[in-house]
Amino acid sequence: MKDDLADPIRLLALRDTPLSLDEVHTAVADPEAGGTTVFVGAVRDHDAGKDVVRLEYSAHPSAEQELRRVAEKVVADFPVVALAAVHRLGALQVGDVAVIVAVSCVHRGEAFEAARRLIDDLKHTVPIWKHQRFADGTEEWVSAC
Repeated sequence: MKDDLADPIRLLALRDTPLSLDEVHTAVADPEAGGTTVFVGAVRDHDAGKDVVRLEYSAHPSAEQELRRVAEKVVADFPVVALAAVHRLGALQVGDVAVIVAVSCVHRGEAFEAARRLIDDLKHTVPIWKHQRFADGTEEWVSAC
Protein backbone atom coordinates (compact mmCIF):
# COMPACT_ATOMS: atom_id res chain seq x y z
CA MET A 1 0.00 0.00 0.00
CA LYS A 2 1.38 3.40 -0.91
CA ASP A 3 2.23 6.08 1.63
CA ASP A 4 -0.85 8.33 2.02
CA LEU A 5 1.46 11.35 2.32
CA ALA A 6 3.21 10.66 -1.02
CA ASP A 7 2.44 13.20 -3.73
CA PRO A 8 0.91 11.46 -6.76
CA ILE A 9 2.22 14.32 -8.93
CA ARG A 10 5.62 12.83 -9.69
CA LEU A 11 6.90 14.97 -12.56
CA LEU A 12 5.86 18.32 -14.03
CA ALA A 13 8.15 20.30 -16.31
CA LEU A 14 8.48 22.73 -19.19
CA ARG A 15 11.77 22.06 -20.99
CA ASP A 16 13.78 23.38 -23.91
CA THR A 17 15.48 20.00 -24.34
CA PRO A 18 14.10 16.78 -25.91
CA LEU A 19 11.54 14.93 -23.82
CA SER A 20 12.01 11.35 -22.63
CA LEU A 21 9.18 8.85 -22.81
CA ASP A 22 11.17 6.54 -20.52
CA GLU A 23 11.53 9.28 -17.89
CA VAL A 24 7.80 9.99 -17.89
CA HIS A 25 6.81 6.32 -17.82
CA THR A 26 9.26 5.62 -14.99
CA ALA A 27 7.86 8.56 -13.02
CA VAL A 28 4.36 7.06 -12.96
CA ALA A 29 5.35 3.41 -12.47
CA ASP A 30 3.88 2.13 -9.22
CA PRO A 31 3.09 -1.38 -7.94
CA GLU A 32 -0.37 -0.18 -6.87
CA ALA A 33 -1.29 0.82 -10.43
CA GLY A 34 -3.03 -1.71 -12.64
CA GLY A 35 -3.27 0.68 -15.56
CA THR A 36 -1.05 3.38 -16.99
CA THR A 37 -2.03 5.63 -19.87
CA VAL A 38 0.63 7.61 -21.73
CA PHE A 39 -0.09 10.25 -24.37
CA VAL A 40 2.66 11.53 -26.64
CA GLY A 41 2.02 14.60 -28.79
CA ALA A 42 4.34 15.22 -31.73
CA VAL A 43 4.75 18.01 -34.25
CA ARG A 44 2.75 17.02 -37.32
CA ASP A 45 3.55 18.03 -40.88
CA HIS A 46 0.31 19.91 -41.51
CA ASP A 47 -2.28 22.14 -39.88
CA ALA A 48 -5.46 23.64 -41.33
CA GLY A 49 -4.57 22.44 -44.82
CA LYS A 50 -1.05 23.92 -44.81
CA ASP A 51 2.31 22.16 -44.68
CA VAL A 52 4.11 22.85 -41.39
CA VAL A 53 7.91 23.11 -41.63
CA ARG A 54 8.68 23.96 -38.00
CA LEU A 55 7.24 25.54 -34.92
CA GLU A 56 8.29 27.13 -31.69
CA TYR A 57 6.67 26.91 -28.27
CA SER A 58 6.93 29.67 -25.70
CA ALA A 59 5.35 29.95 -22.27
CA HIS A 60 4.19 32.64 -19.88
CA PRO A 61 6.17 32.78 -16.61
CA SER A 62 3.07 31.42 -14.81
CA ALA A 63 2.86 28.32 -17.02
CA GLU A 64 4.51 25.91 -14.56
CA GLN A 65 2.23 27.11 -11.77
CA GLU A 66 -0.81 26.64 -14.02
CA LEU A 67 0.42 23.18 -15.05
CA ARG A 68 0.56 22.24 -11.35
CA ARG A 69 -2.98 23.57 -10.85
CA VAL A 70 -4.22 21.43 -13.76
CA ALA A 71 -2.43 18.35 -12.36
CA GLU A 72 -3.84 18.95 -8.86
CA LYS A 73 -7.37 19.17 -10.29
CA VAL A 74 -6.96 15.86 -12.12
CA VAL A 75 -5.65 14.24 -8.92
CA ALA A 76 -8.63 15.65 -7.01
CA ASP A 77 -11.16 14.41 -9.59
CA PHE A 78 -9.76 10.92 -10.32
CA PRO A 79 -8.23 8.12 -8.19
CA VAL A 80 -4.72 8.84 -9.48
CA VAL A 81 -1.82 6.79 -8.16
CA ALA A 82 0.80 8.76 -10.12
CA LEU A 83 0.82 11.56 -12.69
CA ALA A 84 3.43 13.21 -14.91
CA ALA A 85 3.36 15.90 -17.59
CA VAL A 86 6.18 17.49 -19.56
CA HIS A 87 5.95 20.01 -22.39
CA ARG A 88 8.67 21.13 -24.75
CA LEU A 89 9.57 24.78 -25.30
CA GLY A 90 11.69 26.31 -28.04
CA ALA A 91 12.11 25.38 -31.70
CA LEU A 92 10.85 21.96 -32.83
CA GLN A 93 10.89 20.18 -36.18
CA VAL A 94 8.22 17.97 -37.71
CA GLY A 95 8.23 14.66 -35.81
CA ASP A 96 9.69 16.06 -32.58
CA VAL A 97 7.88 15.19 -29.35
CA ALA A 98 6.12 18.28 -28.00
CA VAL A 99 4.28 16.91 -24.95
CA ILE A 100 4.05 13.73 -22.89
CA VAL A 101 1.49 13.07 -20.17
CA ALA A 102 1.04 9.88 -18.17
CA VAL A 103 -1.36 8.77 -15.48
CA SER A 104 -1.39 5.58 -13.44
CA CYS A 105 -4.48 4.38 -11.59
CA VAL A 106 -5.60 1.14 -9.98
CA HIS A 107 -7.84 0.44 -13.01
CA ARG A 108 -7.26 1.15 -16.72
CA GLY A 109 -10.53 3.00 -17.35
CA GLU A 110 -9.69 5.58 -14.71
CA ALA A 111 -6.19 5.96 -16.15
CA PHE A 112 -7.59 6.63 -19.63
CA GLU A 113 -10.11 9.18 -18.36
CA ALA A 114 -7.61 10.99 -16.14
CA ALA A 115 -4.96 11.16 -18.88
CA ARG A 116 -7.53 12.53 -21.33
CA ARG A 117 -8.53 15.25 -18.86
CA LEU A 118 -4.88 16.04 -18.13
CA ILE A 119 -3.88 16.61 -21.77
CA ASP A 120 -7.11 18.45 -22.63
CA ASP A 121 -6.86 20.81 -19.65
CA LEU A 122 -3.13 21.35 -20.23
CA LYS A 123 -3.79 22.35 -23.84
CA HIS A 124 -6.76 24.58 -22.96
CA THR A 125 -5.52 26.38 -19.84
CA VAL A 126 -1.72 26.36 -19.49
CA PRO A 127 -0.35 29.55 -21.11
CA ILE A 128 1.85 28.00 -23.79
CA TRP A 129 1.87 29.47 -27.29
CA LYS A 130 2.75 27.80 -30.57
CA HIS A 131 4.31 29.79 -33.42
CA GLN A 132 3.88 27.74 -36.59
CA ARG A 133 5.83 28.31 -39.80
CA PHE A 134 4.37 26.96 -43.03
CA ALA A 135 5.95 25.84 -46.31
CA ASP A 136 4.21 28.69 -48.18
CA GLY A 137 6.12 31.27 -46.08
CA THR A 138 3.20 32.20 -43.84
CA GLU A 139 3.14 31.79 -40.09
CA GLU A 140 0.67 31.94 -37.24
CA TRP A 141 0.52 32.06 -33.45
CA VAL A 142 -1.78 29.62 -31.70
CA SER A 143 -2.68 30.17 -28.06
CA ALA A 144 -3.16 27.24 -25.74
CA CYS A 145 -5.66 29.15 -23.64
